[in-house]
Amino acid sequence: MFHWLEKNPFFFAVGVFVVIAYAGLIEILPNFVDKARPVKGLKPYTVLELAGKEVYKKDNCIACHSQLIRPFKSETDRYGQYSLSGEYAYDRPFLWGSKRTGPDLHRIGNYRTSDWHANHMWNPKDLVPDSIMPAYKHQFTNAADLETAYAEAVTVKTVFNTPYDDGIKPGKEAYEARLKSKIIPEALKVAKATKREDLIKAVKSGKVPEVVALIAYLNKLK
Repeated sequence: MFHWLEKNPFFFAVGVFVVIAYAGLIEILPNFVDKARPVKGLKPYTVLELAGKEVYKKDNCIACHSQLIRPFKSETDRYGQYSLSGEYAYDRPFLWGSKRTGPDLHRIGNYRTSDWHANHMWNPKDLVPDSIMPAYKHQFTNAADLETAYAEAVTVKTVFNTPYDDGIKPGKEAYEARLKSKIIPEALKVAKATKREDLIKAVKSGKVPEVVALIAYLNKLK
């Protein structure tokens, strides 16, 4: 058998390829599967955080900010631990980005507070004098689209079996019940942390400003 293979280099090469490929699959695939699982302690997004993620996409934050820390000392020294694949297990879609006009935001929740975010979104230059980031004052008056975020959570949970805000159910009544019991209290907690009376008053009236949802999303990034 082996003498025959030695006399037929093509089949010998094919045999070597098959053996190496099989061994590689046995060694590599389980590791890929494990890395794709959520990291320990990672929780799915809440409806409020999903609404904030939509604001992040709508206002094109991804054009200037990445959410991917590479395993280089220069990056880990500035932004913290490099990003792990399992940290994106609940992201639909990924918001890695490809440009850094501003800093990477993947660990922003570890070192910025809700009140810092609120002041920064109102007027970036107040906190970072050299910033070229525009103000996003419209986020303080525009209402976050919570109903669409809720529908997304239901869809992703139903279709992809991803437990966004576990316990949600389809339907208008289910959404309104969740709005009162979970979403508004979570939004009020964020609003109070911003120390801005206008945001607190808005949430108490039943309206969640976009900036509150966005801050909830940014606080999630750790």
